[in-house]
Amino acid sequence: MQTLEQRSTRPALRLVSTKDLSREAWLGVRKHGIGSSDAAAAVGLNPYQSPLELWLVKTGRDAGLPKPAFDDETSPMYWGTLLEPIVAAHYVRRTGCKVRRVNAVLQHPEYPWMLANIDREVLGHAEVAILECKTAGINGARLWKDGVPEYVQLQVQHQLAVTGKAAADVAVLLGGQELRIHRIDRDEALIKRLIELEARFWAYVMADTPLPADGSDSAAKALQVLFPADHGQTLDLRSDAALNTTFATWCETRHTIEQLSATEAQCKATLQQAMGEASVAKFVTGAVSWKKAKATTTLDSAALQKAHPEVCVNYLKSRPGSRRFVQLEGEQHD
Repeated sequence: MQTLEQRSTRPALRLVSTKDLSREAWLGVRKHGIGSSDAAAAVGLNPYQSPLELWLVKTGRDAGLPKPAFDDETSPMYWGTLLEPIVAAHYVRRTGCKVRRVNAVLQHPEYPWMLANIDREVLGHAEVAILECKTAGINGARLWKDGVPEYVQLQVQHQLAVTGKAAADVAVLLGGQELRIHRIDRDEALIKRLIELEARFWAYVMADTPLPADGSDSAAKALQVLFPADHGQTLDLRSDAALNTTFATWCETRHTIEQLSATEAQCKATLQQAMGEASVAKFVTGAVSWKKAKATTTLDSAALQKAHPEVCVNYLKSRPGSRRFVQLEGEQHD
């Protein structure tokens, strides 16, 4: 039996052909395992998605999560999909390598929950066998200033683990005009640890047990979906030492934040008064600007509602309420 330390010599299994597969069906297949783009989230290293949110997706509890429309032109996913063939074509032009699509969901020969979708297979290269195509806009490009972001590196190492290949190239289009190519070699020690952590995540999925929430916005969103409403019950946790310590730390932290916010506000006011009508002020350790923003035009919805209520009623939109987490004063005792 193969151990985690050993590199698989068996080729990846072609689990499902994606050539004529609808997007909905493809997403359904992905729920049966951890895909390469899930790898970083599964181990808690994706800046955009927490393990708990990914758990909601894999257990079919993601109906309440916001999902960008596939044809939403404001979504990075839309432009990433649209520009993928262009990035691949320019990779071929830059390197001289030939590539081809891999129209299948691939599966690890030993760990059936490890899945992968490969953007392109690189042909005829002595080392590189995989091409991962990426795009990054103005905001996303900052994550690439020191090379391939960690979450993308984990995605590629997952692909190398599933396929057994030695190396991959990541071609990224930055700001729509700069193509960079990064080589990622197979890292056996990292892959070993990645498989261990992914297996731990998948055990939570199989047990239908939520993962511990981290402090990310993604986890907060997932908790609102997992527990959307309260039922009026009061829970007595005074005998739980660990949770009482957590509560005390939370209260102390909130108090510290309030004190720091007051200090920050005082410093800001002092600096603004010293600047007067100046636009920029320089200091030994840095600089600050205080400039007037351009005027904007907004809709006076209150005035419109008052003047034309019969029109506004046709455009009312209901927004569901969400639970608020609030410290209650004077509730330490019965």
